[in-house]
Amino acid sequence: MLMSVEFWVAVSFVAFFAILVYYKVPALIGKALDDRAAAIRKELDEARRLREEAQNLLNDYQKKHRNAAQEAQSITEEARREAEAYAKETRAALAESLERRTRQAEEKIARAEAQAVDEVRAAAVDTALAAAERILREKAAGAAGSALIDDSIRNLKGRLN
Repeated sequence: MLMSVEFWVAVSFVAFFAILVYYKVPALIGKALDDRAAAIRKELDEARRLREEAQNLLNDYQKKHRNAAQEAQSITEEARREAEAYAKETRAALAESLERRTRQAEEKIARAEAQAVDEVRAAAVDTALAAAERILREKAAGAAGSALIDDSIRNLKGRLN
């Protein structure tokens, strides 16, 4: 038995483990494994925290995106309302301007028409006076003209009183 290889392998094996236990290697290994587990746990906690922060940031950015979209929509609607109001004001101002210019043109036409009528009347009166003067000159020559003038003067005194 002392000469067998298996015996010496078993003794070396036991001695090796005894040395390991004497120098507290299993405790060191256990501590190293515990430290490693704690470091892994710490890394997992840090990763979880970073994931939560990233999720919160994502939620914040999604919320900001929704708010920005709503704000852009409200700005667009406000611009559309302002444009419609401006177009309505422009149409009203254009209609008012057209109405005012039409009225001015009609008044100008009416004045020109009245002036033309006055000019035609004045021309007709001038022509009638000239014709009457010519006729009276021809007919009122001599004694008949003197009698007509005397008769008109007498009638004039009765009409003035």
